Amino acid sequence: MKRTIVSHLPAALLVLGTGCAGLQLTTIKTAQQRPSNVAVYFKVQAGSGEPVGNLTADKFRIYEDDQLVSQYESKQTIANPEVAAAHYTLLLVDMSGSVTQSGATDTLVQAVGTFTDRVEKQQKLGIYAFDGSPDLYPIVPFTDQPGSAKAGVQQLATFKPKDPSTNLNGAVVKALDELDNALGHATQPLKFGTLVVFTDGTDRANRVPAAGMKQHVNEKPFDVFAIGLGAEIQEPQLRELGKSGTAMAADKSAIVKAFDEVGAKVEARTKSYYLLSYCSPSRAGKHEVRIEAVVKDGEGKREETGSLRSDFDATGFAPGCDPTTPPSFDVTKGEALAPAPAVDKGTKKDSGDKDKKETKPAARPATPRPPAKPEKADKAPPAPAATPAPAPPARAPKPPQDFNP
Repeated sequence: MKRTIVSHLPAALLVLGTGCAGLQLTTIKTAQQRPSNVAVYFKVQAGSGEPVGNLTADKFRIYEDDQLVSQYESKQTIANPEVAAAHYTLLLVDMSGSVTQSGATDTLVQAVGTFTDRVEKQQKLGIYAFDGSPDLYPIVPFTDQPGSAKAGVQQLATFKPKDPSTNLNGAVVKALDELDNALGHATQPLKFGTLVVFTDGTDRANRVPAAGMKQHVNEKPFDVFAIGLGAEIQEPQLRELGKSGTAMAADKSAIVKAFDEVGAKVEARTKSYYLLSYCSPSRAGKHEVRIEAVVKDGEGKREETGSLRSDFDATGFAPGCDPTTPPSFDVTKGEALAPAPAVDKGTKKDSGDKDKKETKPAARPATPRPPAKPEKADKAPPAPAATPAPAPPARAPKPPQDFNP
């Protein structure tokens, strides 16, 4: 569905002009801990499935056993989601001969820079290049250094392919494994990954069959976006790779726009995840919490609403709660490992009209990965992954001699 952007609307409402009623709130994970903390990590989408970001705490109403809980009593807050979830994006850039020899490099570097500016503010970003060789070239591996991706973008300007062919299938497989490996070192309990692939053509190296690449894309629990350049790669072919979205650039003059379009989608998805934390007034027993999102349009005449439900046990709850305390999510069971059914159908309300029920099914939530053992933040980034197999990742090759970052 084509996204309609109306500049005078708040950012949270940019996705709400699509004609589909209601919001969808999808539970990712819930947590409870003493003295009386309750936290819910969830995502918000419009009825069309588009992400809804930038909602503040006052846009949510909290009910316990269908009784509204006072915002002042609960001290509800949107906590920093980074304490609960790691969001990583790997940008995979085709630097085969057809790209580097076409005169598109300068424009491509500009496009990658624009993409990096947008995405690196929200999550960790790694940039890798590929040509016809069997391995990836780590331009900017994942790191804890803020702004490192932006600083490394210019390395693409001096890249010269060692093999001018295009190992697209093999590069996608290894990039997914590298993303998986990097997320495994994140200390947060919930993990989300995104792969963005830029290419100007089809696989020519034939190192990995197309069927094997497609299977890997479908099996990995990551979003995958694809950006195509030129006439060699067709949109149906690009959609097989970009299961989460695509963008086409007819020529090099449109590369920046295509990158920015995908960057906006990645940013919007990240912002549509919320960690809502509050102090429960309950002091004993089991209870049902319902969180309702309420968003009005620019004229204040129409409301988009949606809600989710979850259970918690208030046994032993007491005063002294700080809603900014990081939650302790258990990812060995529950919503984080399977599609969450706890999604209420949203409604669209016009002034003076009856509620109109949303009939669209809830979108399947992202599947966070189980936690790995934490590693020190200053540890060197992991080596790129080998061809899919139980064996550990293979060591990344040295860049070509004339690759002078």
